[in-house]
Amino acid sequence: MKVAVVGAGYAGLGTARMLLRCGFQVTVFDRAPDVGGVWSRTRRYPGLRTQNDKRTYAFSELPMPPHYPEWPSGEQVQRYLDSYVAVFGLGPVLRLDTEVVSAELGEHGWTLVTGPTRETHTFDHLVVANGIFSRPAVPVYPGRTEFEAAGGRVCATSEFVELEQARDRDVVVVGYGKSACDVAVAVSGVARSTAVVARRLLWKMPRRLGGVLNYKYLLLTRMGEGLFPYLRPTRFEKLLHGPGSGGTQVMLGTVQNAVVRQLDLQRLGLVPDGSFDQIARSTVSLVTEEFFERVADGTLRVHRDETVSELCAVDGRPHARLGSGRTVPADLVLCGTGFDQQVPFFSPDLIARLQDDRGNFVLYRHILPPDVPRLTFAGYNSSFFSPLGAEMAAAWIAAHLLGGLDLPPAEEMRAQVGEHLRWMEQFSAGKHARGTSVIPFSMHNIDEVLSDLLLDVGPLTKARQWLLPVDPSSYRDVGTRLLRKHGLES
Repeated sequence: MKVAVVGAGYAGLGTARMLLRCGFQVTVFDRAPDVGGVWSRTRRYPGLRTQNDKRTYAFSELPMPPHYPEWPSGEQVQRYLDSYVAVFGLGPVLRLDTEVVSAELGEHGWTLVTGPTRETHTFDHLVVANGIFSRPAVPVYPGRTEFEAAGGRVCATSEFVELEQARDRDVVVVGYGKSACDVAVAVSGVARSTAVVARRLLWKMPRRLGGVLNYKYLLLTRMGEGLFPYLRPTRFEKLLHGPGSGGTQVMLGTVQNAVVRQLDLQRLGLVPDGSFDQIARSTVSLVTEEFFERVADGTLRVHRDETVSELCAVDGRPHARLGSGRTVPADLVLCGTGFDQQVPFFSPDLIARLQDDRGNFVLYRHILPPDVPRLTFAGYNSSFFSPLGAEMAAAWIAAHLLGGLDLPPAEEMRAQVGEHLRWMEQFSAGKHARGTSVIPFSMHNIDEVLSDLLLDVGPLTKARQWLLPVDPSSYRDVGTRLLRKHGLES
């Protein structure tokens, strides 16, 4: 069977590795000149670092180098993925600098057209691994033409890769998530002025609570995941969230108070609205080092509960006008305003078969579309332990292609996905990337995937994960066990 994989990030590379082990012919396409997806040098904004520590953000078969810092830089993650390609011999199957322009499903398989040469390729199966952060969402601002005529520039944070472009300029960063805060700190070291315009403040977690307790022991464990109610809770989670049990709220409230004190949020006027449990609605955001220190010393200014209403020119110089009517100088507007989840190489008719009437992807286990044959998705699962989740999804895809999964009927799959999407909508307040990502429920998704494969890890491993950060190496034999189950490796 010939399989095409679109995307050479964690999900695409992990899928290629698993499918090659199973004997499939694999070709991986990516429009970037290097592997990495969001970690590619073409998307790597200044200040980019991981939110997971290096141990939990690695593939199960290959730990990150011991000399890496606990939270590696974007460049280090990309080098790690390069090493994964080298160690497992994936180079010959990569087609980098090759964008998939269109993918059409026919009676016997897929026809892919790649640009710019319009080369045609045929495959039996297609794996979409283009990432849940595929296209940056840059707002449409009135007055942009006048603003740019005055010398201003607008771009997404992922499109801003040269720090020197901010030197001695007035910079406005829109957003308050990870990329917005990361890039704000980076540019504030060279810019004339740096302002952050935040429509809504988010709760952020210090890497070390109280300067001592590493956040990975709080949230990168099953206990951390269990603090938030899941659609299908385990027996212990039912006790955690059962009647009369206020322990989880007390714990989260204690963390909230500690975060407010440690970051001096009260004095800075940056205490977010709502309670700390909202940190997990759509993204768990770590504090960018030096962010609040630079707010305190005036290097950074945060305009909270504000939006950019329009771009304009004032006395011939580019400015941004805020919703309050105030104008701020803005030679450069960097938008950390999220992503639109898109599969641009599919036709509108095919997209309609993949999504519900609200634009959510209908994917069983975040992998299989019930109504489109010869197609699976990798990396569309929960994003907290994204490398491990993508690897386990790859094992699921391999088992599916080998005919080793006992799947429910399409109607039942659609019903289960519909129930999951309704819950995601409620839990995340609508911020679930079209049904492709909701955190912090990665381990639940991994458990469900491995349950389908009858290859789950043992109870002792899971017990350790309740108190200790999840170690991906605990799952390194899943692929080998799958091969043995299908008689492909002794």
